Amino acid sequence: MKEKLIAKAQELRQHGFTTGEIADELNVSMDTARWLILQKTEENKAEAPVDFAINWKSIGGNSTRLSYVSGALSDIALSHGDANTVIGIAVSGVPFATLMTDFIEDMTGEDTSLAIYHPNKHRKDSDIEEAGTISTNFGSVEGKKVVIVDDVITSGITAKEVIHTVKDLGGDPICVTVLIDKAGLSEIDGVPVESLIKVSRL
Repeated sequence: MKEKLIAKAQELRQHGFTTGEIADELNVSMDTARWLILQKTEENKAEAPVDFAINWKSIGGNSTRLSYVSGALSDIALSHGDANTVIGIAVSGVPFATLMTDFIEDMTGEDTSLAIYHPNKHRKDSDIEEAGTISTNFGSVEGKKVVIVDDVITSGITAKEVIHTVKDLGGDPICVTVLIDKAGLSEIDGVPVESLIKVSRL
């Protein structure tokens, strides 16, 4: 498994993926993605960081399953109150957020818009201390009750970045929903974190 991840990380790097994009694609932490990229020769190999690689292709590759999971995430999100904007963290949070927008609109009877967030870690110069950005081609968060959606939380850094951006733009983040929480978080900066699956190290 480890050798396959190393090969996949290096292949993605050759295709121009940033470390953040590789971390998202393989559902590992940024530290693990950096380690995977650097594993080129036997003398270069260092001990791997402690992490779990998550493969949810059986859900992501099937629209019916993706829809069921999005329905469950919507139900969990609405336990924190009605929302009128769902923001998906690019790339993997967007399919869930797109379907959740419809579910939440149906469940609440209120117009619900879709917003897309591009995190800082996807930038070529991701060391720059700067937040990501919300796409202007989709919904706005200003004055809205916002549900933040991603596939996996590894450290919570990206979710925290989104929370701050939403607040700075005049939105009210009511919760963060994810398929898998690898960090075991219950909240980030006072915003509840909800997941279908929590991964715990014993």
